[in-house]
Amino acid sequence: MTKKGVADPRPTERRRLALLLPSGIALVLGLDAGLVLLGLPAPLSIQRLADVHGMLMTIGFVGSLIALERAVALGRRWAYVAPLGMSFGSLLTLSPAPLWVGQVLMLLGALGLLVVYLPLWRRSYDPAVAIQFSGGFLAVGAIGLWLGGVAIPPLVPWLTGYLVLTIAGERVELARVGQLAIDPGPQQRRDDQALALALALVVAVATATLWPDAGLPAFGVLLVVLAVVFAIRDIARRTIRSTGLPRFSAACLLAGYGWLVVAGLLWLRPALSGLRYDAVLHATFLGFVMSMILAHAPVILPAVLRRPLPYTPAFWGVAVLLHGSLLVRVVADLAGAEPVRAVAGTLNVLALLALVATAAASSANATLTRAADRTRASQAPGAAEPTGTADRTTTVAQEA
Repeated sequence: MTKKGVADPRPTERRRLALLLPSGIALVLGLDAGLVLLGLPAPLSIQRLADVHGMLMTIGFVGSLIALERAVALGRRWAYVAPLGMSFGSLLTLSPAPLWVGQVLMLLGALGLLVVYLPLWRRSYDPAVAIQFSGGFLAVGAIGLWLGGVAIPPLVPWLTGYLVLTIAGERVELARVGQLAIDPGPQQRRDDQALALALALVVAVATATLWPDAGLPAFGVLLVVLAVVFAIRDIARRTIRSTGLPRFSAACLLAGYGWLVVAGLLWLRPALSGLRYDAVLHATFLGFVMSMILAHAPVILPAVLRRPLPYTPAFWGVAVLLHGSLLVRVVADLAGAEPVRAVAGTLNVLALLALVATAAASSANATLTRAADRTRASQAPGAAEPTGTADRTTTVAQEA
């Protein structure tokens, strides 16, 4: 609650959508680049598009969404520098400007994300925030190395670590909110163990950069361990037997952990190249990351945008298309079946577009329904003017 006469630092609904727009553009351009890399016809052909595909998706799209969610959690205007820097910086890498201009802006955005974590840490000294901070550190490292001239392939462990640790920190937070452990002692031990795994992963990333032959297999082993540990402790193992949104989210979470195991096993062979490299990339960033986004979207996005995003069974269709096409793609990569890989890659793109369309349709339908209900309520005899109290209560519950 703000004091009388002090402006609320949180942006309005329209401004939140405007903040999300560059992230959406980065997603569309990243999908277009994916078609280019598959050797398929693509709507756009922009110089450097294929070269920056990975950064567009990991930093420009997913990274900026993470930074936006953290900025909303902090509730300070300056915190929105982080998502804007990451998203606009990624788009600038495709402009006629020198590549370093976009890289510098992305780096400033990633540094801003690290700064955002500091007051969040001081609020409660939560290990979950420390885990997310360690992931943000890897994002800064990845962009900094790219700015210094390092090619994208050696940066994949850095980008993987960034997203894996950020999501791991979110799961630690949600596990506590969901009261997985009534006794605080076991919960504290779980948090400490998760933080130890996160720090070990950071060390493995640095080791993989300096000594790939030893570091990359160690990185793969840690990914497998992290996925197994978090899957065993996740409430998804219980809610998978429920119905509706809890069951859908649990299925996406468990599928994501499974794909992270697959990626970790592929890293055990350090000489990744060609189609095997494609397999490990998409097992991580489509299988794990996008599945986690799909699991959290009906809960996180309404808290960020202040717009409803109710669960509908249509989300199951998106999940089946995403995981089914990805399974075909990874198998085709390992078998060297280029034509099958191209078809599966196209279905991957369609799955992500279907996710956006399904979310937009669900949100729009819920908004129209709510507006119609308010109109009917205001026209009822003796009805009072709506005060918005219910909406504010819902918002607080979503933020909690």
